[in-house]
Amino acid sequence: MKRKGFTLIELLVVIIILGLLAGIVIPRVVRHIDQARIETTRVQLKALKGALEEFRIDNGFYPTTEQGLKALVEKPTIPPIPKRWHKYLDELPKDGWGNDFVYMCPGLNGHPFELFSKGPDGIEGTEDDISVWNLSANSTR
Repeated sequence: MKRKGFTLIELLVVIIILGLLAGIVIPRVVRHIDQARIETTRVQLKALKGALEEFRIDNGFYPTTEQGLKALVEKPTIPPIPKRWHKYLDELPKDGWGNDFVYMCPGLNGHPFELFSKGPDGIEGTEDDISVWNLSANSTR
């Protein structure tokens, strides 16, 4: 009587082949996920910059550091109080890694404000930060 099934060798060969395929495919998928997070962050920075510009046009100044980006979704109660405020965003976006954006006003290096993501490592001031003033590269300031 002949048994039907796979031998241990055949199963090992299949497992090795699947492992090799996973070793090739997974890094490529992860690289695409990282690029998508960076691109999402860049798009969010552009949207925030647009909302900040609209705020300035309406009110004659950018939100202060103390007012923060929250001034785009709620009328500030900290002076200076904007006279022509309206809701600029429905909610504040997060960067591609789920972190809050960093905002300071006035900015550095002649910029009216600073707006950036702490990048993949979530640590401010490192090489992977993404600034609104330098959206073409990963590094910022």
